[in-house]
Amino acid sequence: MRTGALIVAALLLLAGCTAGGEDDDGPVTLRFQSLAWQEESVQANKELVEEWNATHSDVKVEYVQGSWSSVHDQLLTSFEGGEAPDIIHDASDDLADFAYGGYLADLTDLLPARLKSDISRRSWETTTFDDGVYGVPFLQEPRVLVANATWLKRSGVRIPTPEHPWSWAEFRRITEQLSGDGRYGVAWPLKEPVSATLNLSLSAGGQLFHRGADGKVTVRFEAGDEVVPRTVHDQVDTDHSASPTTLGSGGSDTLPGFFGGRYAMVPLGFSYRQQIVQQAPEGFDWQVLPAPAGADGLAQGVSPQTLSVAEDSPHKREAAAFIDFLLRPKNMVRLALGDWMLPTGTRALADPALHTAKDDWATGTALAEHLRPAPAQSVRGYAEWKDKVATPAFQEYYSGAIGLGELRERLERDGNLVLARYQR
Repeated sequence: MRTGALIVAALLLLAGCTAGGEDDDGPVTLRFQSLAWQEESVQANKELVEEWNATHSDVKVEYVQGSWSSVHDQLLTSFEGGEAPDIIHDASDDLADFAYGGYLADLTDLLPARLKSDISRRSWETTTFDDGVYGVPFLQEPRVLVANATWLKRSGVRIPTPEHPWSWAEFRRITEQLSGDGRYGVAWPLKEPVSATLNLSLSAGGQLFHRGADGKVTVRFEAGDEVVPRTVHDQVDTDHSASPTTLGSGGSDTLPGFFGGRYAMVPLGFSYRQQIVQQAPEGFDWQVLPAPAGADGLAQGVSPQTLSVAEDSPHKREAAAFIDFLLRPKNMVRLALGDWMLPTGTRALADPALHTAKDDWATGTALAEHLRPAPAQSVRGYAEWKDKVATPAFQEYYSGAIGLGELRERLERDGNLVLARYQR
Protein backbone atom coordinates (compact mmCIF):
# COMPACT_ATOMS: atom_id res chain seq x y z
CA MET A 1 0.00 0.00 0.00
CA ARG A 2 2.89 2.39 0.82
CA THR A 3 4.49 1.64 -2.58
CA GLY A 4 1.19 2.34 -4.35
CA ALA A 5 0.76 5.62 -2.47
CA LEU A 6 4.27 6.73 -3.41
CA ILE A 7 3.58 5.99 -7.08
CA VAL A 8 0.35 7.98 -7.00
CA ALA A 9 2.09 10.89 -5.24
CA ALA A 10 4.87 10.89 -7.83
CA LEU A 11 2.35 10.92 -10.67
CA LEU A 12 0.47 13.81 -9.08
CA LEU A 13 3.70 15.76 -8.61
CA LEU A 14 4.64 15.17 -12.24
CA ALA A 15 1.20 16.33 -13.35
CA GLY A 16 1.54 19.47 -11.23
CA CYS A 17 4.92 20.30 -12.74
CA THR A 18 3.61 20.08 -16.29
CA ALA A 19 0.27 21.79 -15.71
CA GLY A 20 -0.14 24.95 -17.79
CA GLY A 21 2.97 24.17 -19.83
CA GLU A 22 2.67 21.47 -22.48
CA ASP A 23 0.45 18.44 -22.86
CA ASP A 24 1.74 15.34 -24.67
CA ASP A 25 -0.75 15.90 -27.48
CA GLY A 26 -1.43 19.62 -27.10
CA PRO A 27 0.19 22.99 -27.69
CA VAL A 28 2.58 24.81 -25.40
CA THR A 29 0.72 27.30 -23.19
CA LEU A 30 2.47 30.51 -22.14
CA ARG A 31 1.12 32.79 -19.42
CA PHE A 32 1.54 36.49 -20.26
CA GLN A 33 1.01 38.82 -17.30
CA SER A 34 0.14 42.30 -18.56
CA LEU A 35 -0.03 45.46 -16.46
CA ALA A 36 -2.07 47.37 -19.04
CA TRP A 37 -4.85 49.22 -17.27
CA GLN A 38 -6.26 51.89 -19.57
CA GLU A 39 -9.18 50.57 -21.62
CA GLU A 40 -7.46 51.22 -24.96
CA SER A 41 -4.26 49.57 -23.76
CA VAL A 42 -5.98 46.46 -22.38
CA GLN A 43 -7.89 46.11 -25.63
CA ALA A 44 -4.71 46.42 -27.73
CA ASN A 45 -2.91 43.77 -25.64
CA LYS A 46 -5.81 41.33 -25.72
CA GLU A 47 -6.27 41.79 -29.48
CA LEU A 48 -2.60 41.02 -30.09
CA VAL A 49 -2.82 37.88 -27.94
CA GLU A 50 -5.84 36.77 -29.97
CA GLU A 51 -3.99 37.44 -33.24
CA TRP A 52 -1.04 35.37 -32.05
CA ASN A 53 -3.25 32.49 -30.96
CA ALA A 54 -5.11 32.54 -34.29
CA THR A 55 -1.87 32.01 -36.22
CA HIS A 56 0.09 29.74 -33.85
CA SER A 57 -1.51 26.37 -33.27
CA ASP A 58 1.49 24.96 -31.43
CA VAL A 59 2.04 27.81 -28.92
CA LYS A 60 -0.93 29.40 -27.18
CA VAL A 61 -0.75 32.50 -24.97
CA GLU A 62 -2.99 33.01 -21.95
CA TYR A 63 -3.58 36.66 -20.99
CA VAL A 64 -3.23 37.33 -17.24
CA GLN A 65 -4.16 40.71 -15.78
CA GLY A 66 -1.69 42.18 -13.27
CA SER A 67 -1.56 45.50 -11.43
CA TRP A 68 1.13 48.18 -11.23
CA SER A 69 0.31 48.85 -7.59
CA SER A 70 1.31 45.38 -6.41
CA VAL A 71 3.52 43.95 -9.14
CA HIS A 72 6.84 43.89 -7.26
CA ASP A 73 5.58 41.95 -4.24
CA GLN A 74 3.35 39.76 -6.41
CA LEU A 75 6.25 38.80 -8.68
CA LEU A 76 8.56 38.15 -5.74
CA THR A 77 5.99 35.79 -4.23
CA SER A 78 5.41 34.01 -7.54
CA PHE A 79 9.15 33.62 -8.17
CA GLU A 80 9.72 32.16 -4.72
CA GLY A 81 6.75 29.84 -5.14
CA GLY A 82 7.71 28.65 -8.62
CA GLU A 83 4.51 30.07 -10.12
CA ALA A 84 5.79 33.04 -12.11
CA PRO A 85 4.17 33.81 -15.48
CA ASP A 86 6.30 32.95 -18.50
CA ILE A 87 6.16 36.48 -19.94
CA ILE A 88 6.37 39.35 -17.47
CA HIS A 89 5.33 42.97 -18.02
CA ASP A 90 7.10 45.36 -15.64
CA ALA A 91 9.22 48.52 -15.58
CA SER A 92 12.98 48.63 -15.98
CA ASP A 93 13.62 50.19 -12.56
CA ASP A 94 12.01 47.14 -10.95
CA LEU A 95 14.24 44.58 -12.68
CA ALA A 96 17.63 44.89 -10.98
CA ASP A 97 16.94 42.79 -7.89
CA PHE A 98 15.04 40.19 -9.94
CA ALA A 99 17.85 39.99 -12.50
CA TYR A 100 20.63 39.71 -9.93
CA GLY A 101 18.51 37.26 -7.94
CA GLY A 102 18.37 34.82 -10.87
CA TYR A 103 14.61 35.09 -11.40
CA LEU A 104 14.73 36.45 -14.96
CA ALA A 105 16.12 34.78 -18.07
CA ASP A 106 19.02 36.34 -19.96
CA LEU A 107 17.52 37.23 -23.34
CA THR A 108 20.82 37.93 -25.11
CA ASP A 109 20.69 34.83 -27.32
CA LEU A 110 16.91 34.53 -27.46
CA LEU A 111 15.94 37.74 -29.24
CA PRO A 112 16.09 38.19 -33.02
CA ALA A 113 18.51 40.66 -34.61
CA ARG A 114 15.58 42.71 -35.95
CA LEU A 115 14.35 43.55 -32.46
CA LYS A 116 17.83 44.15 -31.06
CA SER A 117 18.73 46.65 -33.77
CA ASP A 118 15.39 48.46 -33.80
CA ILE A 119 15.64 49.59 -30.16
CA SER A 120 18.29 52.16 -29.30
CA ARG A 121 21.38 51.32 -27.25
CA ARG A 122 20.30 53.77 -24.54
CA SER A 123 17.03 51.90 -24.10
CA TRP A 124 18.81 48.55 -23.88
CA GLU A 125 21.00 49.98 -21.12
CA THR A 126 17.91 50.14 -18.89
CA THR A 127 17.53 46.35 -18.93
CA THR A 128 21.19 45.29 -19.05
CA PHE A 129 22.76 44.08 -15.81
CA ASP A 130 26.37 42.92 -15.89
CA ASP A 131 26.60 41.17 -19.26
CA GLY A 132 22.98 40.00 -19.52
CA VAL A 133 19.78 41.47 -20.96
CA TYR A 134 16.81 40.76 -18.71
CA GLY A 135 13.98 42.62 -20.39
CA VAL A 136 12.91 44.26 -23.62
CA PRO A 137 12.16 47.99 -23.14
CA PHE A 138 9.18 48.88 -25.33
CA LEU A 139 7.24 51.88 -24.00
CA GLN A 140 8.50 55.08 -22.37
CA GLU A 141 7.23 58.52 -21.51
CA PRO A 142 8.90 61.86 -20.88
CA ARG A 143 7.72 64.15 -18.13
CA VAL A 144 6.18 67.25 -19.62
CA LEU A 145 4.41 70.41 -18.52
CA VAL A 146 0.69 70.32 -19.24
CA ALA A 147 -0.41 73.94 -19.45
CA ASN A 148 -3.60 75.98 -19.52
CA ALA A 149 -3.06 77.41 -23.01
CA THR A 150 -5.51 80.28 -22.57
CA TRP A 151 -3.85 81.40 -19.34
CA LEU A 152 -0.36 81.37 -20.86
CA LYS A 153 -1.44 83.26 -23.99
CA ARG A 154 -3.14 86.00 -21.95
CA SER A 155 -0.07 86.39 -19.73
CA GLY A 156 2.20 87.10 -22.66
CA VAL A 157 5.00 84.77 -21.43
CA ARG A 158 7.27 83.11 -23.92
CA ILE A 159 5.91 79.68 -24.88
CA PRO A 160 8.70 77.09 -24.83
CA THR A 161 9.25 74.48 -27.55
CA PRO A 162 11.56 71.44 -27.70
CA GLU A 163 13.90 73.58 -29.81
CA HIS A 164 13.78 76.54 -27.39
CA PRO A 165 12.76 75.28 -23.93
CA TRP A 166 12.70 77.26 -20.70
CA SER A 167 15.70 77.03 -18.40
CA TRP A 168 14.99 76.04 -14.81
CA ALA A 169 15.61 79.65 -13.73
CA GLU A 170 13.25 80.98 -16.40
CA PHE A 171 10.63 78.43 -15.41
CA ARG A 172 10.80 79.66 -11.83
CA ARG A 173 10.43 83.29 -12.90
CA ILE A 174 7.46 82.52 -15.14
CA THR A 175 5.59 80.54 -12.50
CA GLU A 176 5.99 83.50 -10.15
CA GLN A 177 4.72 85.84 -12.84
CA LEU A 178 1.65 83.64 -13.39
CA SER A 179 0.75 83.47 -9.69
CA GLY A 180 -1.46 85.61 -7.51
CA ASP A 181 -5.03 86.04 -6.25
CA GLY A 182 -5.18 82.48 -4.97
CA ARG A 183 -3.86 80.99 -8.20
CA TYR A 184 -0.53 79.28 -8.77
CA GLY A 185 1.83 79.10 -11.71
CA VAL A 186 2.45 75.40 -11.12
CA ALA A 187 1.19 72.46 -9.08
CA TRP A 188 3.77 69.77 -8.36
CA PRO A 189 2.10 66.38 -7.68
CA LEU A 190 4.87 64.80 -5.63
CA LYS A 191 3.25 62.01 -3.66
CA GLU A 192 6.07 59.89 -5.14
CA PRO A 193 8.84 62.52 -5.27
CA VAL A 194 11.94 60.43 -5.90
CA SER A 195 11.50 59.30 -9.49
CA ALA A 196 10.33 62.71 -10.69
CA THR A 197 13.20 64.52 -8.95
CA LEU A 198 15.97 62.17 -10.07
CA ASN A 199 14.80 61.87 -13.66
CA LEU A 200 14.33 65.61 -14.19
CA SER A 201 17.69 66.28 -12.51
CA LEU A 202 19.54 64.70 -15.45
CA SER A 203 18.84 67.91 -17.39
CA ALA A 204 20.95 69.82 -14.87
CA GLY A 205 23.73 67.24 -14.82
CA GLY A 206 22.52 65.48 -11.69
CA GLN A 207 23.35 61.81 -11.34
CA LEU A 208 23.21 61.13 -7.57
CA PHE A 209 24.36 57.50 -7.91
CA HIS A 210 28.05 57.01 -8.71
CA ARG A 211 29.65 53.68 -9.51
CA GLY A 212 33.29 53.25 -8.55
CA ALA A 213 36.03 51.19 -10.17
CA ASP A 214 35.12 48.31 -7.86
CA GLY A 215 31.55 48.34 -9.21
CA LYS A 216 30.04 49.57 -5.97
CA VAL A 217 27.55 52.45 -5.98
CA THR A 218 27.57 55.41 -3.60
CA VAL A 219 25.21 58.37 -3.25
CA ARG A 220 26.67 61.87 -3.73
CA PHE A 221 24.32 64.84 -3.78
CA GLU A 222 26.24 67.34 -5.91
CA ALA A 223 25.58 70.70 -7.56
CA GLY A 224 23.66 69.24 -10.49
CA ASP A 225 21.45 67.26 -8.13
CA GLU A 226 20.41 70.44 -6.29
CA VAL A 227 18.86 72.36 -9.20
CA VAL A 228 15.48 70.65 -9.47
CA PRO A 229 14.87 70.20 -5.70
CA ARG A 230 15.83 73.82 -5.05
CA THR A 231 13.50 75.03 -7.79
CA VAL A 232 10.53 73.12 -6.40
CA HIS A 233 11.35 74.12 -2.81
CA ASP A 234 11.68 77.80 -3.68
CA GLN A 235 8.50 77.82 -5.75
CA VAL A 236 6.60 76.41 -2.78
CA ASP A 237 8.26 78.11 0.18
CA THR A 238 9.80 81.34 -1.14
CA ASP A 239 7.91 82.48 -4.24
CA HIS A 240 4.57 80.88 -3.33
CA SER A 241 4.17 80.15 -7.03
CA ALA A 242 3.57 76.43 -6.46
CA SER A 243 0.65 75.04 -4.52
CA PRO A 244 1.79 73.50 -1.21
CA THR A 245 -1.34 71.33 -0.99
CA THR A 246 -0.51 69.23 -4.06
CA LEU A 247 2.89 68.05 -2.80
CA GLY A 248 1.25 64.96 -1.32
CA SER A 249 -0.98 64.36 -4.33
CA GLY A 250 -0.79 62.04 -7.31
CA GLY A 251 -1.00 63.40 -10.83
CA SER A 252 -4.70 62.64 -11.27
CA ASP A 253 -5.50 64.50 -8.05
CA THR A 254 -4.33 67.79 -9.55
CA LEU A 255 -6.54 67.67 -12.64
CA PRO A 256 -9.75 69.10 -11.08
CA GLY A 257 -7.82 72.16 -9.85
CA PHE A 258 -6.08 72.45 -13.22
CA PHE A 259 -9.39 72.37 -15.08
CA GLY A 260 -10.84 74.82 -12.55
CA GLY A 261 -8.20 77.47 -13.27
CA ARG A 262 -6.29 77.13 -10.00
CA TYR A 263 -2.95 76.09 -11.58
CA ALA A 264 -1.44 77.30 -14.85
CA MET A 265 0.73 74.21 -15.29
CA VAL A 266 1.15 70.70 -13.93
CA PRO A 267 4.28 68.55 -14.52
CA LEU A 268 2.99 65.12 -15.54
CA GLY A 269 3.93 62.02 -17.47
CA PHE A 270 3.12 62.23 -21.18
CA SER A 271 0.43 59.55 -20.88
CA TYR A 272 -1.75 61.77 -18.66
CA ARG A 273 -3.01 63.37 -21.87
CA GLN A 274 -5.48 60.52 -22.12
CA GLN A 275 -7.11 61.46 -18.81
CA ILE A 276 -7.10 65.12 -19.79
CA VAL A 277 -8.87 64.38 -23.08
CA GLN A 278 -11.47 62.34 -21.22
CA GLN A 279 -12.02 64.68 -18.28
CA ALA A 280 -11.41 68.24 -19.45
CA PRO A 281 -14.53 70.43 -19.55
CA GLU A 282 -15.78 71.45 -22.97
CA GLY A 283 -13.81 74.34 -24.39
CA PHE A 284 -10.83 73.92 -22.05
CA ASP A 285 -7.71 74.72 -24.08
CA TRP A 286 -4.57 72.87 -22.97
CA GLN A 287 -1.16 72.16 -24.45
CA VAL A 288 1.96 70.12 -23.79
CA LEU A 289 5.24 71.92 -23.15
CA PRO A 290 8.70 70.40 -22.71
CA ALA A 291 10.09 70.20 -19.19
CA PRO A 292 12.72 72.87 -18.43
CA ALA A 293 16.28 72.37 -19.67
CA GLY A 294 19.52 72.67 -17.74
CA ALA A 295 23.24 72.31 -18.37
CA ASP A 296 22.59 69.02 -20.19
CA GLY A 297 19.70 70.37 -22.24
CA LEU A 298 16.46 68.41 -22.25
CA ALA A 299 18.08 65.20 -20.99
CA GLN A 300 15.66 63.29 -18.84
CA GLY A 301 15.68 59.92 -17.14
CA VAL A 302 13.10 57.26 -17.96
CA SER A 303 12.32 53.76 -16.79
CA PRO A 304 10.69 52.10 -19.80
CA GLN A 305 8.02 49.46 -19.54
CA THR A 306 9.56 46.07 -20.19
CA LEU A 307 8.80 42.50 -21.20
CA SER A 308 10.86 39.75 -19.55
CA VAL A 309 10.89 35.96 -19.44
CA ALA A 310 10.96 34.02 -16.19
CA GLU A 311 14.11 31.96 -15.65
CA ASP A 312 11.95 29.03 -14.54
CA SER A 313 9.89 29.04 -17.74
CA PRO A 314 10.42 25.76 -19.64
CA HIS A 315 9.57 27.53 -22.90
CA LYS A 316 11.93 30.49 -23.08
CA ARG A 317 12.35 30.47 -26.86
CA GLU A 318 8.61 30.38 -27.43
CA ALA A 319 8.16 33.23 -24.95
CA ALA A 320 10.83 35.29 -26.73
CA ALA A 321 9.11 34.62 -30.06
CA PHE A 322 5.84 35.98 -28.66
CA ILE A 323 7.65 39.11 -27.39
CA ASP A 324 9.10 39.58 -30.88
CA PHE A 325 5.60 39.33 -32.35
CA LEU A 326 4.15 41.73 -29.78
CA LEU A 327 6.85 44.30 -30.58
CA ARG A 328 6.80 44.28 -34.35
CA PRO A 329 6.80 47.94 -35.43
CA LYS A 330 3.08 48.17 -36.25
CA ASN A 331 2.17 46.30 -33.08
CA MET A 332 4.43 48.53 -31.01
CA VAL A 333 2.62 51.56 -32.42
CA ARG A 334 -0.71 50.02 -31.38
CA LEU A 335 0.59 49.51 -27.84
CA ALA A 336 1.98 53.06 -27.72
CA LEU A 337 -1.29 54.59 -28.89
CA GLY A 338 -3.23 52.46 -26.42
CA ASP A 339 -1.07 53.66 -23.52
CA TRP A 340 -0.57 57.21 -24.86
CA MET A 341 3.18 56.69 -24.54
CA LEU A 342 6.20 56.60 -26.87
CA PRO A 343 7.61 53.38 -28.34
CA THR A 344 11.30 52.61 -27.97
CA GLY A 345 11.54 51.12 -31.46
CA THR A 346 12.92 53.51 -34.08
CA ARG A 347 10.60 52.27 -36.83
CA ALA A 348 7.55 52.56 -34.59
CA LEU A 349 8.59 56.02 -33.39
CA ALA A 350 8.68 57.21 -37.02
CA ASP A 351 5.04 56.25 -37.60
CA PRO A 352 2.97 59.29 -38.71
CA ALA A 353 0.33 58.51 -36.07
CA LEU A 354 2.84 59.58 -33.40
CA HIS A 355 3.70 62.90 -35.06
CA THR A 356 0.33 64.60 -35.17
CA ALA A 357 -0.51 67.99 -33.71
CA LYS A 358 -3.68 66.50 -32.24
CA ASP A 359 -3.24 65.86 -28.52
CA ASP A 360 0.35 67.16 -28.91
CA TRP A 361 1.80 63.81 -29.96
CA ALA A 362 4.47 65.65 -31.97
CA THR A 363 5.75 67.54 -28.92
CA GLY A 364 6.30 64.34 -26.96
CA THR A 365 7.87 62.51 -29.89
CA ALA A 366 10.36 65.37 -30.30
CA LEU A 367 11.60 64.66 -26.77
CA ALA A 368 12.35 60.98 -27.42
CA GLU A 369 15.95 61.61 -28.47
CA HIS A 370 16.69 63.26 -25.11
CA LEU A 371 15.54 60.35 -22.94
CA ARG A 372 18.21 58.55 -20.92
CA PRO A 373 18.24 55.60 -18.50
CA ALA A 374 16.96 56.67 -15.09
CA PRO A 375 19.85 57.22 -12.62
CA ALA A 376 18.76 54.39 -10.33
CA GLN A 377 18.37 51.88 -13.13
CA SER A 378 20.98 49.32 -12.09
CA VAL A 379 21.29 50.16 -8.38
CA ARG A 380 20.69 47.20 -6.09
CA GLY A 381 18.73 48.22 -3.04
CA TYR A 382 17.16 51.20 -4.78
CA ALA A 383 13.63 50.21 -3.75
CA GLU A 384 14.55 50.20 -0.06
CA TRP A 385 16.60 53.41 -0.38
CA LYS A 386 13.67 55.12 -2.08
CA ASP A 387 11.05 54.01 0.44
CA LYS A 388 13.01 54.37 3.68
CA VAL A 389 15.39 57.24 2.97
CA ALA A 390 14.71 59.33 -0.12
CA THR A 391 10.91 59.62 -0.10
CA PRO A 392 10.58 61.00 3.44
CA ALA A 393 13.67 63.21 2.99
CA PHE A 394 12.38 64.84 -0.21
CA GLN A 395 8.88 65.21 1.21
CA GLU A 396 10.21 67.02 4.26
CA TYR A 397 12.49 69.24 2.18
CA TYR A 398 9.74 70.24 -0.24
CA SER A 399 7.38 71.05 2.61
CA GLY A 400 10.02 73.25 4.27
CA ALA A 401 10.51 71.01 7.30
CA ILE A 402 14.25 70.54 6.61
CA GLY A 403 16.86 72.48 4.66
CA LEU A 404 19.08 71.52 1.75
CA GLY A 405 21.98 70.53 4.03
CA GLU A 406 19.82 68.10 5.99
CA LEU A 407 18.45 66.68 2.73
CA ARG A 408 21.98 66.07 1.46
CA GLU A 409 23.09 64.46 4.71
CA ARG A 410 20.17 62.05 4.84
CA LEU A 411 20.40 61.05 1.18
CA GLU A 412 24.12 60.41 1.45
CA ARG A 413 24.62 59.14 5.03
CA ASP A 414 21.47 57.07 5.43
CA GLY A 415 21.32 56.17 1.77
CA ASN A 416 24.82 54.74 1.63
CA LEU A 417 24.16 52.63 4.72
CA VAL A 418 21.20 51.03 2.89
CA LEU A 419 23.09 50.47 -0.38
CA ALA A 420 26.09 49.00 1.45
CA ARG A 421 24.02 46.05 2.64
CA TYR A 422 23.30 45.08 -0.96
CA GLN A 423 26.93 45.36 -2.08
CA ARG A 424 28.83 43.27 0.45
